[in-house]
Amino acid sequence: MNTATLQSPAGSDAASSARRDAATISLIGLAHGTSHFFHMLLPPLFPAFIRDFGLSYSQLGLLVTTFFVISGIGQALAGFLVDRRGARPVLFAALSCFVLASIAAGLAGGFGGLLLAAALAGLGNSPFHPVDFTILNKRVSAPRLGHAFSVHGISGNLGWALAPVFSIGIAEASGNWRLAYLGTALLALALIALLFVKRQAIDDRQGAWAHEKAGAAAVPEAHPLAFLRLPSVWLCFSFFFFSTAALSAIQSFASPALAQMYGLPIKATAFVVTGYMLCGAAGMLLGGFWVARSAALERNIAWAMSVAALLLLLTASGWLPPLLAAAVAALAGFGTGLAGPSRDMLIKRAAPPGATGRVYGTVYSGLDVGFAMAAPVFGALLDHGLHSAVFYGAALALLMGIGAAGLVGLVRRR
Repeated sequence: MNTATLQSPAGSDAASSARRDAATISLIGLAHGTSHFFHMLLPPLFPAFIRDFGLSYSQLGLLVTTFFVISGIGQALAGFLVDRRGARPVLFAALSCFVLASIAAGLAGGFGGLLLAAALAGLGNSPFHPVDFTILNKRVSAPRLGHAFSVHGISGNLGWALAPVFSIGIAEASGNWRLAYLGTALLALALIALLFVKRQAIDDRQGAWAHEKAGAAAVPEAHPLAFLRLPSVWLCFSFFFFSTAALSAIQSFASPALAQMYGLPIKATAFVVTGYMLCGAAGMLLGGFWVARSAALERNIAWAMSVAALLLLLTASGWLPPLLAAAVAALAGFGTGLAGPSRDMLIKRAAPPGATGRVYGTVYSGLDVGFAMAAPVFGALLDHGLHSAVFYGAALALLMGIGAAGLVGLVRRR
């Protein structure tokens, strides 16, 4: 007897569903990792810009601010575009902006050229969260959605971790930092080609699961801006603002702060950011299982981010040996990563059906606002020699984020 005939239709459907989910999750994870990679288009080469263009840390912070101001405004608007026109075409447009940003950075002759690169990269980054979460919520089956959020978060951290290694590696191997941006342009072009070939797996206009269809059908047609009246949406926005203000401090300024506080070489401290992101990826992997087992999302977030804040306070104290301080700063990423899937599930619960793109766009613009406002503040602290304040400030921001997440749960229960 042919063994194929023994397979039940239900078993065949389950296997087919798993394959479809895996294809969508992996492609969206790759796209999200690339967006985070381009968050770090400029910061890894800040020392080269200081050397060649004579820029200050405050000016470098303004580059980061430009990226995230444009990304934040664009992200809130992109949510409406995604809900109206679909996520897939917006994704291809975003990746094309990354190619243009790489070209602008590679050809920059000073601060103005770098500012243009930051603006183009911010424009490219703006649609990613409404795009990603719209596709995941519509194409991934409900039992695998928590793991999809976990992979999504892990890929973002891996993108952040890879960027310094990629850019610094090419710049040092070639002796020319501009060639690093040829590499980033080719990377974005390769992803565009892959997603075009696999475009069926990221089509959010087909294949919506029952949990998404039923939720949307059960809600009467409302004004497109009605979701802005929900307190939980703005509390989620606040949570992202505070948690990413902390991340901005680590990403852009942890390396020079550690070098000044502990006398470590800048080449060594540059990879603390990579360690922070890799630890965050490990935390998100475990966080995906944690969120599947625990419905107490706010408690998960509070425990995980408290551990991260404590580790950053230890780093700021100056009590640790130099290499241990760098390791502790990197290990703090595990706590923030562990909170990631619970955070994304918290936002899903706050989003009315049919408004996924708009809610994610608005809430995740808090990420961009946090980066935009924090970068010049922490840059100015470094310019004034307040190196430990980078870590004290990051820890305080994490604690404020815990408070915002707790309020989300309180409002939702009421």
